[in-house]
Amino acid sequence: MNKKKIIIGSRGSKLAIKYAELAIKEIKKYYSGKVELKKIVTKGDKILNCRTSEIGGKGEFIKNIEKELILKKIDIAVHSLKDMPYQKTPGLVISAFLKRNPPNEVMISKNNLTFENLKKNSIIGTSSFRREFQLKLLRPDLRFKLIRGNIDSRIKKMFKKKYDAIVLAKAGLKFLKLSNLITQEFDCNKIIPAAGQGIISLQARKNDIRINKILKKINHKDTSIRAIAERKVLKVLKGDCSTAVGIYSKIKKKNLILKAELFSIDGKIRYYYKHTDKLKNAINIGNIVGKYLRQKSKFKYR
Repeated sequence: MNKKKIIIGSRGSKLAIKYAELAIKEIKKYYSGKVELKKIVTKGDKILNCRTSEIGGKGEFIKNIEKELILKKIDIAVHSLKDMPYQKTPGLVISAFLKRNPPNEVMISKNNLTFENLKKNSIIGTSSFRREFQLKLLRPDLRFKLIRGNIDSRIKKMFKKKYDAIVLAKAGLKFLKLSNLITQEFDCNKIIPAAGQGIISLQARKNDIRINKILKKINHKDTSIRAIAERKVLKVLKGDCSTAVGIYSKIKKKNLILKAELFSIDGKIRYYYKHTDKLKNAINIGNIVGKYLRQKSKFKYR
């Protein structure tokens, strides 16, 4: 009997396609039928001259894909988890998290200079308030300028326009085989990444038993625990794309260590908290960290 074809939906960027191809590879370990990739253009891919917070937030990278999923035009949606809002879309569920890729930030500079050796007033390209505020704490003498687009276009803009360096997630460069361009890596303890950075998530219709059964087989347990805890902090804070918050977890033996930092809207005040507990208490760990930051900031970040 022929198995029904599975259609995977993804953004059309080189990186998104690499993520989708990895998902397909994992799915094929448990499914012998045909798996097809469908590229979907999102609003976030079209508008590149302003911050994502000004066009509706990071959710604009996933809305069109989720719509195709709801309309049953695709069976599985592939997302970079850091692009997904904490709110759940009715009728849809994240059924699998693939093994986490490097979550840390890296820098590419024009003259191969390290962050510490960049000249005063050097211009750093980033679209993230979080990265800007984090780096300003280390080098308040630097300037920051909006840069958007896919990884290739950002690198080209750096060399063609007035950027001395750009800061990106390491995972993307690794997948695109551009790691050789990295000038410097930042440790996650020094620059706390975005919640879910480096994690590929697979979303399906909640009532699609066949698909969810397959996805549960490829779910990476440790990654899912970390993802759930980190996203719980976002949920407690009601964090959106303009919220400058870094959230990162790691597993040590049977414990989960979760740390997060939240910046005021102008980036001048930093709130930080770290909490450790058993893995089975992952959601509660995220809840504790989120509540601490919310209470300390007294919603001044919003």
